[in-house]
Amino acid sequence: MNGIPFPEISPEIFSISLGGFDFALRWYALAYIVGIVLGWRLAVAALRRPQLWPEGHPAMTPPQLENLLSWIILGIIGGGRLGYALIYQPGYYLSHPWEIPFLWQGGMSFHGGFIGVILAIAIFARRHRLPLGGVADTIALATPPAILLGRLANFINAELWGRPTDLPWGVIFPGAAAQDCAGIVGACARHPSQLYEAAIEGLFLLVLFIVMAFRRGALKRPWLLSGTFFLVYGIGRFLVEFVRQPDAQFVTPGNPLGLALHVDGWGLTMGQILSLPMIFAGVAVIAYARRRRTAPA
Repeated sequence: MNGIPFPEISPEIFSISLGGFDFALRWYALAYIVGIVLGWRLAVAALRRPQLWPEGHPAMTPPQLENLLSWIILGIIGGGRLGYALIYQPGYYLSHPWEIPFLWQGGMSFHGGFIGVILAIAIFARRHRLPLGGVADTIALATPPAILLGRLANFINAELWGRPTDLPWGVIFPGAAAQDCAGIVGACARHPSQLYEAAIEGLFLLVLFIVMAFRRGALKRPWLLSGTFFLVYGIGRFLVEFVRQPDAQFVTPGNPLGLALHVDGWGLTMGQILSLPMIFAGVAVIAYARRRRTAPA
């Protein structure tokens, strides 16, 4: 099968070994560090423009945003890891609960991390008596850079690849991706699903949010950016799941497509099931935001 050879990019930018101590900086870690910094700067730029907010009052101050970011990082790590354990491998982790905090073993769930972020925002806003909708919109504005760079790092790591394809932009990933191709002889090309998600959930949302927040006055309608994030991410993830390689634990001889819910071969993957509530929530939140009158400038 024809395809584009996977670029020779090491997951590690550099590594150091001194006196038995090994340290390696990986693209994945750098992607999230840079993504969080870029998102933070974008949010600060919005907070420093009172004219963008209802009645000229930003949802919070830049120092409060910095404090909130620490809460969000804990929400991402805790929610992402716990979500992975309970959603994707509940049997194993219920019998080995002490391994749930073992982050170095891999395994994070976006939807679990997303719930962790929601809880962190809600608790922080209530504790500091901040407008919940404005705080949520600020974080929604800051999120796309991290998603964009994180998905690019997934591609560099040759993980979360897509299903086999004969399209001209299919990529021949190394390792297990080239060997597990449903009977295809030799290395097979796969959908670069990480790049699809980077384009939809990262780049598209980033451009859309910049236009909405800085040009269209979206921040004057609390919850509008948050609802848009729910809707666009949910639709994007739902569509990409059609070409994304399913989680191995769901793939069986009778269920080669790895559907988590199916009848006679028709159904949904776990990613699609988890994305449906986001889509419905996005529609409801956008409708709620649009019904509210825009505050006077």
